Amino acid sequence: MKKSYLFLAAIVAGVLLFAGTRKAANPYGLTVGTPEIKSITALSFGPNGVLFIGDSQSAAVFAVDTKDTKKVNTAKAFELKNIDVKIAEALGTAKENINITDIAVNPISKKLYIAVKSADGTPLLLMLNADNEIKSVSLKDVSFSSIALNNVAAADAKDQRGRPLRVSSISDLGYYNGKLMVSGLSNKEFSSSFRSIGFPFTGKQEDESSLEMYHGAHGRYETTSPIRTFSVTKIAGKDYVVASYTCTPLVLFAMDDLKPGASAKGRTIAEMGNQNTPADMIWLKTDSKDFLVMANDRRPAAKVSYDEIQKFEGSLTSKVATTAGVNFTALPYEKVMQLDKLDDTRAVLIQKKANGDLDLWTSDGKNI
Repeated sequence: MKKSYLFLAAIVAGVLLFAGTRKAANPYGLTVGTPEIKSITALSFGPNGVLFIGDSQSAAVFAVDTKDTKKVNTAKAFELKNIDVKIAEALGTAKENINITDIAVNPISKKLYIAVKSADGTPLLLMLNADNEIKSVSLKDVSFSSIALNNVAAADAKDQRGRPLRVSSISDLGYYNGKLMVSGLSNKEFSSSFRSIGFPFTGKQEDESSLEMYHGAHGRYETTSPIRTFSVTKIAGKDYVVASYTCTPLVLFAMDDLKPGASAKGRTIAEMGNQNTPADMIWLKTDSKDFLVMANDRRPAAKVSYDEIQKFEGSLTSKVATTAGVNFTALPYEKVMQLDKLDDTRAVLIQKKANGDLDLWTSDGKNI
């Protein structure tokens, strides 16, 4: 009889192990298992090595404990020419079969995490260490949690041009003051949305804010274009989201206005050039002054002084032919496809060169 009980206990333990996840000892309510990530649209680090993975296809966000928490005070510069070729070689394929969808620097270890989409749609997560070595990051049996987004477009929904709407359910991620911020599209009439989700995830999610802003290049107010990239800053002691959209308007949203279920109207402070999609934005210091640095897929990367932003009190509300509003500096780097902050003065960039090469490199702290 004792052997029978032991045999039964073993079976039950096995069923529980393979049926799903099991609780892990951590402060964020994570469980151990293999998250069902269908795509990696955006990456952003949270506290203590937790990596947020935005999955547009699933319309969900995953929080994964990388356990990558060994602190590095002085980061080495990254430099890897033909990074797409190097990644493809590491994966045993050709560069035409991969697409780099986002990068994120772990602010503790200073390692670079790279999201890659293979030709068949399979998402992969890689890591570049201080020696510029490409390593695979396993997402099997990891500590994680997830939250599904409310009010997202149906998986088969398309816009007027026949493009799938679900791919824009998550356009960018950011972590600030204990909350994960998510920009993208909802299924509401004013579909441009901004979500602020408490972390650790509780399974409950408040309604998103709907966004409205004036797009000078188009000469109209818009509510259906998603934020492409955003960051956070303080102006006169208040928190603001600094956001940019396709065709590159720069818009401020007071975080006090981004309330659940509310409609928030942004203040357009610059038009930085149309026929362009901003990729990423970060804050860096140059000569002890703060600058917003933005990567663009067609136009040169740009930087905007914090002083210029905070002193600009107006709002653009009429059609703009080229550029207007806050002054900005075009940097001598075109087609910067990915960008993230390495430290206070340096950025990591992936840039498509004039000859078509895709190079990863680190700024020197002076020219950006």
